[in-house]
Amino acid sequence: MDHTTNSSSHDRSLRSRRWTRRLSGVLAGSAALALAPSGWALASSTVSSRASSTPLYLLSSEGYDSAMCTAFQKATGITCKLSDNSTGPTLALIQATKGNPQWGVAWTDGAAPYAALDNEGLLLRHFEPTTGHLTTLGKKLVPADGSYIPTGLTVSGAFMYNTKVVKNPPKTWAALLSPEWRGQIEMNNPAVDGPTYPMLAGLFQSLGGVAQGEKFMEKLKANGLKVSSNNAFPDLQAGKVKIVLGQNTDGIGAFDQGQSIADVYPNPSPELPSTLAIDGKASKAEIAVAKKFADFVYSPAGQAVMRTGDPSGDSNFFPIIAGTAPRPHVPAVTSVPFEFYNPYTWGALEPSINTWFSSHIA
Repeated sequence: MDHTTNSSSHDRSLRSRRWTRRLSGVLAGSAALALAPSGWALASSTVSSRASSTPLYLLSSEGYDSAMCTAFQKATGITCKLSDNSTGPTLALIQATKGNPQWGVAWTDGAAPYAALDNEGLLLRHFEPTTGHLTTLGKKLVPADGSYIPTGLTVSGAFMYNTKVVKNPPKTWAALLSPEWRGQIEMNNPAVDGPTYPMLAGLFQSLGGVAQGEKFMEKLKANGLKVSSNNAFPDLQAGKVKIVLGQNTDGIGAFDQGQSIADVYPNPSPELPSTLAIDGKASKAEIAVAKKFADFVYSPAGQAVMRTGDPSGDSNFFPIIAGTAPRPHVPAVTSVPFEFYNPYTWGALEPSINTWFSSHIA
């Protein structure tokens, strides 16, 4: 489905910050080892004397994480120490400190990495926040063992284009193989950009499996697909390509900045949830603080922060908590043909698919 809009400009620095954080991550995974508690950034210095003396250590790649950390500390008096980075360093730190965990809560896009962590027994299970109620859509994102917590939903495989250049954009994945789009399509490398792998997972599942998905990508490459090792979206803005495949919030953020960018939501549109998890190896006091943070995120106050903390990017999500309204330019969730895939199945396949992509497509 095709959605277009225009609005007044928002702060471009928010978007730049988000891209820098998101796309630097996988290649910089080793840098996460330096992010021990002494290196965390303190969101606010006001701590209530009645609050827990145990701080919250938050690893996050969400655009609204700093605002949430500050709001949580102000509301509870609990010191919130934030490490804002991309998914790669976040997961590297978790893996490197399994014997001596250095985090309480992790919060990034995607569920597959958390399914993999759950399979290693690293996450707290059977906990669900009580301050908000999931919608029917939100309930689809909850794992059977409650090992991670969905907080919002976006699309990983939107077709983004400039409405001044493209008057009749492709509406289906098959249409991307048309000679009309030869050399005019670009995407990020999933081995570098965390939100891109879910696009492949959802697409491959819809096509019947890994072999079928790889065959499609080979055809797309033969049609001149370009792969960015950094960020494909500026090439669309600069007119170097006509179509960029990626996360729909990027396109909506451009709308908010007054740019003539639109999103097409093809069938299927692979899901990309924002996901929160609690360290199952943490102390009882740290787990108690982490649960309070999850409850705050689900509360009306926390939902308001998610909606406003990154208006040019991650705040343009589909809400999954009852009573939370989407931002103005987010399309009706019922208009999007989501593809929901099993994160446990496709999480296990992520390393091999990313390696294949880098070797055969990038």
